[in-house]
Amino acid sequence: MIHNHEVPSSILGPATIIKSRNIIVCGFFHYNEIMIITVIQPDTKWCKPEDNIREAESAIARNSGSDLYVLPEMWGTGFITKPKEELRALQKSGALAEIVEWMKQKAHDTNAAICGSLATEENGRWYNRMHFVKPDGEVTTYDKSHLFTFGGEGFEYNAGTRRVIVEWRGVRILLQICYDMRFPMWCRNVITPQKRPSYDMIIYSTNWPVARELAYKTLSVARAIENQCFVVACNRVGTDEWGEYFGESAIIHPYGHFITKADRDKVCEITGEIDMEALNRYRAKFPTLDDIVWTNEYY
Repeated sequence: MIHNHEVPSSILGPATIIKSRNIIVCGFFHYNEIMIITVIQPDTKWCKPEDNIREAESAIARNSGSDLYVLPEMWGTGFITKPKEELRALQKSGALAEIVEWMKQKAHDTNAAICGSLATEENGRWYNRMHFVKPDGEVTTYDKSHLFTFGGEGFEYNAGTRRVIVEWRGVRILLQICYDMRFPMWCRNVITPQKRPSYDMIIYSTNWPVARELAYKTLSVARAIENQCFVVACNRVGTDEWGEYFGESAIIHPYGHFITKADRDKVCEITGEIDMEALNRYRAKFPTLDDIVWTNEYY
């Protein structure tokens, strides 16, 4: 039996150096007391990155001053399952690379981080890749691990093999994409050898349809409660060849209630604050993460 201080290294995120604008000092670590997050809920246009960039640009302009802007899964093109065929022209023209360049420029201009997933080709292989872009141009990426084979994603994309935790203004963020939400062991928060939880917040960029709406609503709240962390779930609205999307993006408190929640079936943005001091008080008062027991009997 493996106790929480002996968690397999594959579950733990990388160590990070934490920096902040409004810092509180705690031992060797500095963290941001309040982070302002804007979640963008668009009607993603199929294979029209210029239109999708324009919509994201307007959404950010309407919500200036946030620390972090979150976009849905494959927000630049829609949920493409046959990238070699459907994205050939956009890739050849450089339009796909321009999406990332726009994210870099917008992060610089707003002094904020911007994240969302994009269909990405590397060395002849395709990935559903989350890009977390900071104002200084640094880009941290996460490749979706659990590919949605039911929808065809698993046939042309390659699965990621590692969890990615990125630090931004003192908040440690686990990057996840849509279908990953159904696999709780992949996102399990644990106490690290440094005697602290491995992350403070999960971001889920999703493309979640009406047909599986209850799962989205249930699992996003469960992930916040069981991991004692904030959850940002960013979904889209509108329709495409795969179905209809309902939105209801949300920022969820570790207790499981909504800090803020987007309307159903509406192009909109939501902005909310996460309070790191409150999170740390809650974890100290009710330290459930200390009680995790790992056993090979799970496998």
